[in-house]
Amino acid sequence: MARIGLNKLTDFHIRQLKARDKPYKEVDGKGLYLFTSTTGIKSWRYNFRFHGTQKTLTIGTYPEISLAQAREKALQARQALSSGIDPAARKKAAKSGSLENSFEAIALEFLEVHRAGKKEGYIEVLLGRARNHLFPFLGQRPISEIEAPELLAVLKRTESRNLFEMARRVRAFAGQVFRYAIVTGRASRDIAGDLKGALKTPKKRHYPSLTKPQDLKRLLLAIDEYHGSRTVKAALQLAPLVFTRPGELRHAEWAEIDLENREWKIPARKMKTGRPHIIPLSTQAVSIIEALRNYTGQGRYLFPSPRTAVRPITDMAALNALRSMGFTKDEIVPHGFRSIASTILNEQGYSPDWIERQLAHVPGGVRAACNYAQYLPERRKMKQEWADYLDRLKNS
Repeated sequence: MARIGLNKLTDFHIRQLKARDKPYKEVDGKGLYLFTSTTGIKSWRYNFRFHGTQKTLTIGTYPEISLAQAREKALQARQALSSGIDPAARKKAAKSGSLENSFEAIALEFLEVHRAGKKEGYIEVLLGRARNHLFPFLGQRPISEIEAPELLAVLKRTESRNLFEMARRVRAFAGQVFRYAIVTGRASRDIAGDLKGALKTPKKRHYPSLTKPQDLKRLLLAIDEYHGSRTVKAALQLAPLVFTRPGELRHAEWAEIDLENREWKIPARKMKTGRPHIIPLSTQAVSIIEALRNYTGQGRYLFPSPRTAVRPITDMAALNALRSMGFTKDEIVPHGFRSIASTILNEQGYSPDWIERQLAHVPGGVRAACNYAQYLPERRKMKQEWADYLDRLKNS
C-alpha cells in the first residue's frame, strides 16, 4: 500500500522495505515514487501527463540512485515538461544511441564547422546562448523529431524572463542549426522558420546617456578622479574620445595601435559589421594610450584582465566602475558614450555621414560599405575638435 499523507520518504524507511506477494509503491510526492517488485528490486519512477496522456519515466534503481538524486531527476523532468518536452522520450533517445543526431551534437558540429573566419568571441557567444536556452531542453532530442510547438515552448520560456531580444536571437541560431542539419541529411525542414512572428517584438533599446553639459562634465571629472583599476580608468577615459562599442574597446590590442599615424585600426573579425574600421586618435587619446603603454604595453591587450594577461577586462569592469562613482543604470552605461557623442556632434552641426561612419554604422551602397576609410580626413578633424570640446567642458 502506498504511504498516505504529505510525509516524504526517508532513506531509513526505504531501507526497511521488503518484497511482498504483489508489487507496491511508496509515494514521495509530486509524481515521484519508489516501486518495489516481488523480487525486492526497488526502482524510482515518475508519473506525469504529456498532451493529456498519462506516462511514466523510469529513473533508476535504489540504492544506485539515491533519494536525493531521484528527487533531482524528477525536478529536471518537471522542468522539461514546463518547456513542452516529454522527459521519457528524451531519455529513450539518449539510451538508443541517437545522440549523434541530437540537436546538441549537430549544433556543436555546426559551430565547429563555422568557427574559421568568424570574429573573435562570436562562436563563444552562440555557444553560450545554446547552453543556456536550448541544450537543457532540446539538447538530447533527435533533431528530426523536434516539432515547432516544442521549440516554441522553449523560446517562450526565455521570453517569460523578459528576454525578448534573446528569444529572437536563440530562434535565429536554432534556424541555423536546422538548416545545417538539412544540408547534411539529418533533418527535412527548418521548424524555426515556422515560428516567424510567434515571438514578441522587443521595444527598441535606448541606452541612457548624459548629454546635458553639466551632467557630462560631472561624468568626465568623476572618471579622471577614479581611484580604482588603472586599466579600467584608462578605458573609461578613452571611451568618450573614441566612442566605439564597449566590446571593441575592451578587446583593443597593441598591434592595432599606430601612434605614428595616430590611428587605431580594428580588423573586420572584431567588428559587429564584419568590416575593418579606423579610429582617428586625438591628441588627448594618444596621451592616454602612451601613458598606458608603460603599464600594459608588453602584453597583447591595452586593457588586460587583472587575473590573466591573455584576456581583456570583463564587460562588467567599466560598468562596476561607473556604479562605484555613483552613476545609476538610468544615467550611463558603457554603451552610452556612443549616444553622447552622436547626440552632441549632431547638435553641433557636424555631417551625419561623418558621425555615422565614425560610429561604424553600415552606410548604404556596396561601395560605401567597403570603403572603411571614407571621410577619414573629416573624421580626424571632427574627433580632435570633439576631444577639445570635452577638455573645455571639464575646465569650465
